[in-house]
Amino acid sequence: MSVSGMASPACTAHGMRQAAMQPAFPDLEGKHPCFSTTAEGHARAARLHLPVSPLCNIACAFCRRDFNRIEQRPGVAARLLKPKEAVAVVERALRLIPNLAVVGIAGPGDPLASDHAIEAFAAIHARWPDLTLCVSTNGLQLPARVDDLHAAGVTTLTVTVNAVDPEIQAMITPKLAWERKRLDGVVAARRLIDNQLKGIARAAELGFTIKINTVLIPTINDHHIGAVAEMVAVAGARMINVIPLIPEHQLAHLKEPTFIERHKARAAAARHLKVFTHCQRCRADAAGVPGLTDYARDLYGDDLVAEPTFSHG
Repeated sequence: MSVSGMASPACTAHGMRQAAMQPAFPDLEGKHPCFSTTAEGHARAARLHLPVSPLCNIACAFCRRDFNRIEQRPGVAARLLKPKEAVAVVERALRLIPNLAVVGIAGPGDPLASDHAIEAFAAIHARWPDLTLCVSTNGLQLPARVDDLHAAGVTTLTVTVNAVDPEIQAMITPKLAWERKRLDGVVAARRLIDNQLKGIARAAELGFTIKINTVLIPTINDHHIGAVAEMVAVAGARMINVIPLIPEHQLAHLKEPTFIERHKARAAAARHLKVFTHCQRCRADAAGVPGLTDYARDLYGDDLVAEPTFSHG
């Protein structure tokens, strides 16, 4: 403790490390790497991402989707799967990856912008009801599709919420597609935020375990992370993952957040939610233990199959 009575950065960092050693979700610790808060739990179980979602309904300023085999970041896959191919891929993955415990869909587009993800989940759940199913979405269609996800056997949910202030959100997501119309600026931002919070609340009612992804963007939302954590916690989220910006697309001129900036944002979020700190910013076709093993090429092959997306969101 400092002379003034305020906790020093070192004390705060130590406290956050101590908190991270306590499992946020004991039933998922060591069984779902993206919901395991201890290093041991994170490294114990493997996950599989199925790249079945071709479309996206929002245009984020930082997002550049692509099909390649090289880049290690969200929104990238080597190929696009059809929903009917998902069961065969999971079957191969279970033979290849002995500690596979989670099947998720996180792209390369948004899983709720088309029917592909829900179709794939339903088929997988019917065949392997004990597998944990997980989805990562921008939340625009979450109120409309969360009951469908529940019926398809999905139990863990990640929603990317980058702001709860429409003025800030409009700088991050300047346009989106809603009910066959294009919305821009603050109008688009209000629609996205409202749907995200409503969708999270409904998912909590249904018993989903909910994590929030928030991209930390210097000069745009770096002062706003605590407010995001507070509002999503009220809606029903239980954990937050503050992800450093990868400077891409319209935000390529910005710098990736520094260690101090990341620490301050996570400390602000920790006042309201458990903070996840082991994120590897995975590809949409990731397979294995995040940061440790990679079976993607063995599962999906080397063919690049791309379909157009609505936008770079």
